[in-house]
Amino acid sequence: MKKNNAVAGILSAVMLSTAIVPGFFSNAQADAATDAKVLYSNDFESGDVSAFTGRGGVEVIETSTAKAHSGTSSMCISGREKGWNGPQYLLSNDYEPGIEYTVSAWVCAEWYNTINLSMEYTDAGGERHYSNLASKGGDGWMEFSDVKVSFSDDVTNVYIYFECSDTANIYIDDFVFKQAAVHDIQEDIPSLKDVYANYFKIGCAATASELAPETTKNLIKKHYNSLTAGNELKPDSVLDYNATIASGSNTNPQVTLNNARSILNFCRDNNIPMRGHVFVWHQQTPDWFFRENYEANGEWASKEVMLERLENYIKNVFAALKEEYPTVEFYAYDVVNECYLDNGSLRDPGANNGSQQTSPWMQIFGDDSYIEAAFQFAREYAPEGCKLYYNDFNEYMPQKTQAIYDMAMKLKEKNLIDGIGMQSHLDVGFPTASAYEKALAKFASTGLDIQVTELDITTNDTSEAGFEKQAQIYSDILDACVKYADSISAVVFWGITDETSWRANRCPLLFNGDYTAKPSYYSIIDGIYPIQTTTTTATTTTETTITTTSSSETTTDTTTTTTTTTTTNTTSNENPGDVIPGDLNLDKTLSMIDLVYLNKFIAGSTTLNENQEKNAECFIDGEINGNDATALMKRIANQISSLPVTAN
Repeated sequence: MKKNNAVAGILSAVMLSTAIVPGFFSNAQADAATDAKVLYSNDFESGDVSAFTGRGGVEVIETSTAKAHSGTSSMCISGREKGWNGPQYLLSNDYEPGIEYTVSAWVCAEWYNTINLSMEYTDAGGERHYSNLASKGGDGWMEFSDVKVSFSDDVTNVYIYFECSDTANIYIDDFVFKQAAVHDIQEDIPSLKDVYANYFKIGCAATASELAPETTKNLIKKHYNSLTAGNELKPDSVLDYNATIASGSNTNPQVTLNNARSILNFCRDNNIPMRGHVFVWHQQTPDWFFRENYEANGEWASKEVMLERLENYIKNVFAALKEEYPTVEFYAYDVVNECYLDNGSLRDPGANNGSQQTSPWMQIFGDDSYIEAAFQFAREYAPEGCKLYYNDFNEYMPQKTQAIYDMAMKLKEKNLIDGIGMQSHLDVGFPTASAYEKALAKFASTGLDIQVTELDITTNDTSEAGFEKQAQIYSDILDACVKYADSISAVVFWGITDETSWRANRCPLLFNGDYTAKPSYYSIIDGIYPIQTTTTTATTTTETTITTTSSSETTTDTTTTTTTTTTTNTTSNENPGDVIPGDLNLDKTLSMIDLVYLNKFIAGSTTLNENQEKNAECFIDGEINGNDATALMKRIANQISSLPVTAN
């Protein structure tokens, strides 16, 4: 059942505190701006399979009564000669980019199998890309339910397709393709970038597919003033094998920005600064990059060759960004990523398609000299104003903290590094906020800049209590960041919503899948006052008259001068003075965050200043209690027209 949109938005705020008004919003959900709509469905009872084609050109696609999930027929795909052979359904001809869709179907194979639902598309440069959307394993009918898919406007030939691990016949039934429900973002909650404007940038990471829906774009524009490409500027996305081979050079790898184009376009068009991520990493770097003559199974390249490749790779990326996106501000770039193990030692030598502990950089160099080389090249070719960072995870493990510190201090002495990136992939159970702050303090003592680059906090407990615990950890971590704000220039969250997070099954972010704010969001703006900027313009016009007399005539000239003065005032909302019932965060408006403050005060988990206490009296009975919370809820939901409410 749908609820009033204002009431639905309040639910997240109420979850932060004790249940002051039990059951008031017990079943509220975010109201969709547009409901889900079926665009194509087929139960295959009619015998029509014309919407599907074979990926390999050898498949036989027809209806069959051999297996059926419902009714008597399904679609059978036989004649498959390779595991990737299977049925594909074209999206890009009939469906619009920038919209989120869902795929549902029941699927099985002849015998026990792993079946994948995947997506294929061609980028602006003509290169094909493949991504897995969902996988199921079993020996009977398996359901793919509302698997989300979207694509940007700079790609073509977009298909979804099914494949399995061998050449068994695949059966598909009850296929449904829908336009997903479209949710509006909550416009009436504080912008994170405004809340923290006095402290540091607030950013997020997004992949091209995450960014495709318009609602995602709106959320980013409201809350963030920094964006990191989730995958699209990593080595395997920018290194162009075909162009490299065509160049004929063994030391000058060619690069492409095609994978990142939709993200770069978005930042350019909306003037959003970017964090570059990443140049040197043992993962997501193609193995051919490290091999003689770029042969996948060739011998390892020499150290001398790799130094030339490394320099040209970094130079070429920066040159491409400057040439193709001169107005996109790259204010930071992760030069080197994840060189150390948790015990503080360097990774083991080896290919990057083996153990997680091995690094092809160590295989070729044998030591950490490649780190300094990478920073030397980045310093030489980085655009003006772009700071250079070393980035790592589990950075709060003591031995690893020390190793990063020691490396950073050596690079600092040579003016090669500007900062340390703390990835901050955390969990509600580990590390403690105090352990995290200890690492933060250690890094701050270097005198280098600190950026929190990939923050998320997982929880396995999705109950109200579980999300409250997650909110508390978020609050503690951001409190630590504010404490060291003089050393921190950016805090970046790794993802947009729980549903699209790389750790989606543990709900690690600030926003739900429907873009509503979670308790964690409210916890990190508690006690931080948004900055309000007001601009006034005054125009003054003056006229000057000059009279000139000669022997023959008198001439009068009038000159009009217009002067425009613009004054911008930036103010915090700590003490506006006026009594506005319900305005607990003192921003002279009523919103869900006011309800958070009030409920937390009633629950005894926070205090109010003098002005907040005056505004807390929403129900005139001489006390601040649940009656005030109820009255404020009703006013925000437009169920009453004014506050305070007078007791009968």
